[in-house]
Amino acid sequence: VPERPTLGNTDYAFEMAISNIRYGEGVTKEIGMDLQNLGARRVCVMTDKNLSKLPPVNAVLNSLAKYGINFQMYDNVRVEPTDQSFRDAIQFAKKGEFDAYVAVGGGSVIDTCKAANLYAASPSSEFLDYVNAPIGKGKPVTVPLKPLIAVPTTSGTGSETTGVAIFDFKELKVKTGIASRAIKPTLGIIDPLHTLSMPERIVANSGFDVLCHALESYTALPYKQRSPCPSNPIDRPAYQGSNPISDVWALHALRVVAKYLKRAIRDPEDREARANMHLASAFAGIGFGNAGVHLCHGMSYPISGLVKTYKPKDYNVDHSLVPHGLSVVLTSPAVFAFTAQMHPERHLEAAEILGADIRAARIKDAGLILADTLRKFLFDLNVDDGLAAIGYSKADIPALVKGTLPQERVTKLSPRPQTEEDLSALFEASMKLY
Repeated sequence: VPERPTLGNTDYAFEMAISNIRYGEGVTKEIGMDLQNLGARRVCVMTDKNLSKLPPVNAVLNSLAKYGINFQMYDNVRVEPTDQSFRDAIQFAKKGEFDAYVAVGGGSVIDTCKAANLYAASPSSEFLDYVNAPIGKGKPVTVPLKPLIAVPTTSGTGSETTGVAIFDFKELKVKTGIASRAIKPTLGIIDPLHTLSMPERIVANSGFDVLCHALESYTALPYKQRSPCPSNPIDRPAYQGSNPISDVWALHALRVVAKYLKRAIRDPEDREARANMHLASAFAGIGFGNAGVHLCHGMSYPISGLVKTYKPKDYNVDHSLVPHGLSVVLTSPAVFAFTAQMHPERHLEAAEILGADIRAARIKDAGLILADTLRKFLFDLNVDDGLAAIGYSKADIPALVKGTLPQERVTKLSPRPQTEEDLSALFEASMKLY
């Protein structure tokens, strides 16, 4: 590793890693042939209970049947997975001795399948071995994994392109995950037909995830300022800081969101809007899967993990839940007002893409302009009025801050370092949006 002058131990390189991606209406019907081409003999199909009865899963199973692929179905994935729901899926994968995996669903399903594939390939590993530090040991993945084909049914997480799997660690009431290029899917099948069965609020909340992926990765700490510089490339994290390639994808995703998200939410028959949001999810995934995200995501994990009684409209679940995209976007006005002093021109550019008139804007107002633009965007889409509207109060702030502190993998990518007092102030500013 080259010596660098007096900058301390910061990185000097970044690495781009993405899954292969195939896009097209009806492209799901090719999966049986893909598995045949791979020589797969025992395939695990993962999904959740709701989706198992819907057209996307049906399309996958029809293709497997047509090409004589032998499979077993696991439909017990939990929406917003926990360490226990990951372990249950891992157990199933270990028993099945599968030679390929197909994940059909949103981020919860795809992430669960990544974890199942990883631990089935490394049967002697303890669960915490690969979980991100400081909660787990964050060991690098050195075992070969089986092929995984991901079929996203929401337009949100971009999980079909990334090497990240997120879950709720129940005992600590925090979200954490596994992050390694080795667990990214072999192929993402992006079939816009699958988005036509998404209800309105699921389209909205998934779209907010795309919005924040794009905004956070574009404004993240630049890769050359991230430390430590790894002594071995296997230790270079999946989330490396903003970089010239991720920037291209993040900005493009943001433009698509600005143009199509409202249309996709308001009119389920608007196939053009839904198809474009499905692609935007993958574009943003390529961006943030390599640059990373920062405070909106770091703060979202305790917002989801400490949920009390909130049950969102359009989600057919038997447990309280704050959808991931909602937990991320509720803090976005406060977060970008806070981070803007570090890269004000990027924050202004984002505000302009989202519809702000910046012709007379002063650079020092970039954060407030982006925050106001986001508030207007959320208000137009009937988003709950801040954390108070989903069951939190000022009394919860210390617990929310405590749940954010272990999320160093993302919080350290904020362009502006933050203290516990800063985090408290950001949660307080997010209690009410309008």
